[in-house]
Amino acid sequence: MTNFYRDNEDLKFHLNNPFMKRVAELKERYYKITENKYYGKDRIKPDEYKPASFEDALNNYDSTLEITGEIAGDVIAPNAESVDAEGPVLKDNRVHYAKGTVENLKALKQARLTGVTQPRKYGGLNFPTTVYSMMIEMVSRGDASLMNLFGLQDIGETVKEFADEDIKAKYIPMFASGEATGAMILTEPDAGSDLQAVQLKAHFEESTGLWRLNGVKRFITNGNAELSLVLARTEEGTKDGRGLSMLLYERDDTVQIRRIENKMGIHGSPTCEMVFKNSPAILIGKRKFGLIKYVMSLMNGARLGVSGQAIGISEAAYREALKYAQERAQFGKKINQFAPVYEILTDMKVKIAALRTLYYETSRFVDVYKSLEEIEHERDLTAEEKNDLKKYKKRADFYTPLVKGLSSEACNSITYDAIQIHGGTGFTKDFPVERLYRDARITSIYEGTTQLQVVASIKGVTSRLFTEMIDEYTSRKIPYELEFLRKELNVMRKIYVNTIEKVERHNDQEFLDFHARRLVEMAGNLIMGHLLVLDAARDPRFKLTAEVFIKKARAENTDKALVINDIDNAFINNYKELTKLS
Repeated sequence: MTNFYRDNEDLKFHLNNPFMKRVAELKERYYKITENKYYGKDRIKPDEYKPASFEDALNNYDSTLEITGEIAGDVIAPNAESVDAEGPVLKDNRVHYAKGTVENLKALKQARLTGVTQPRKYGGLNFPTTVYSMMIEMVSRGDASLMNLFGLQDIGETVKEFADEDIKAKYIPMFASGEATGAMILTEPDAGSDLQAVQLKAHFEESTGLWRLNGVKRFITNGNAELSLVLARTEEGTKDGRGLSMLLYERDDTVQIRRIENKMGIHGSPTCEMVFKNSPAILIGKRKFGLIKYVMSLMNGARLGVSGQAIGISEAAYREALKYAQERAQFGKKINQFAPVYEILTDMKVKIAALRTLYYETSRFVDVYKSLEEIEHERDLTAEEKNDLKKYKKRADFYTPLVKGLSSEACNSITYDAIQIHGGTGFTKDFPVERLYRDARITSIYEGTTQLQVVASIKGVTSRLFTEMIDEYTSRKIPYELEFLRKELNVMRKIYVNTIEKVERHNDQEFLDFHARRLVEMAGNLIMGHLLVLDAARDPRFKLTAEVFIKKARAENTDKALVINDIDNAFINNYKELTKLS
């Protein structure tokens, strides 16, 4: 029996981050929440599990993470191989999950883990995003495909943020109780990353007060969900994002599911092509804000979720590789004793720790700004709260694509290395690393490719937000014995700032675009290095991790700076010529 919370002390360490006190007090409205309404029967009553203090809240989080870890280790992980082999099937226009997936969802529902961030009055747990992020990591470590169903709780989160009270009262309890799974229905055959090109049409039917949807959607995760948010064109004659709105569709027989995609990985998660034929839906929020506001919010949550998924897969791959290396003997000794192998294993472990600390830092930023946005609907914010709302939203907006891009790329690399350590056996289906490798590949593609994450993150470089954060981390007190790591990071900062200034002196957008990924990765290495040093200040066991990471990161950043220095506009033209772009 394995508990994925108990066997990973890093999770509890991040749960006990000092800033969680601020996160919890905002989520619980300074422990003065009074619920006036209670929606639905057989759900958590508003006053159940309501904490009276931070200690109470932290105890609730810890207990629930313990339960999640047990389910992930004892139910989800053992089912992963059979789910991968069986997958979902399409029959009579309905998607039927694999047997193991049904068991997994039942276990999560019985444990009341299907409405983690929702208010208690809707049957949820009213937990912060940070705690939910930890659940996502553990679920993903057990089976990455299940995260795509578990993580779609963000559909309910979007309804909570933007729908009117009647819609929230009707539908959020369905998410929270596990009665309904969700889907975000955005992508179309001719509108992948470019969602402004969405053509699925919606027209208003005055006789029923409903909107009617017509068109095709493709690559829809969990397309057979009971409740779905659909991006549709409500404004006739429009061609861009200003004509798009968000609508809520409740599953009926008007939608034809053409097929389930035959994918490389995450087999337990059905990816559907759907045809809407005059399908009924209701408007969420305001017309024309579908892409501009609501999808952007939804996608940020999804990207944070994929970051946790990538870290969970990486953790599983690292543990499989370590176990194999400790057991496999060659040339008279276990292979983990050979330098080429233990270097790979150490790099995997250190990279996961660095990504994890960035992931939970980002989650805390999201928690603060989202709670303050909710409070703003209840009362006027104080001057300090207004400042915090603006500050933490900006940080979350730049950190989210940063962690998504970095964690998904690292996940691909870590699972690749896990197979390498297994040698030929890793290329067979006899060991889980083969599945993990296939599951990893999608993380750098869906919810915005790595290239799109760079487009969003580079603004954190050019606006100097990342530099400001690096300086803020530098200003925090640390023990004297960690100062040598700060000095290394200060050298890295000089290289980073000098490189940004060099790029800006070109005053050329194409030059910036060409080198954007290198700049973003340099910023990410610096931020993760500082966060690991701060972790080491709280727990000495992170000292060695920080030292190894920073040493490697400094070499990486130096190399990236040299590439930027050597590849000028003329050389970029060589790239264009070789690929026949000019």
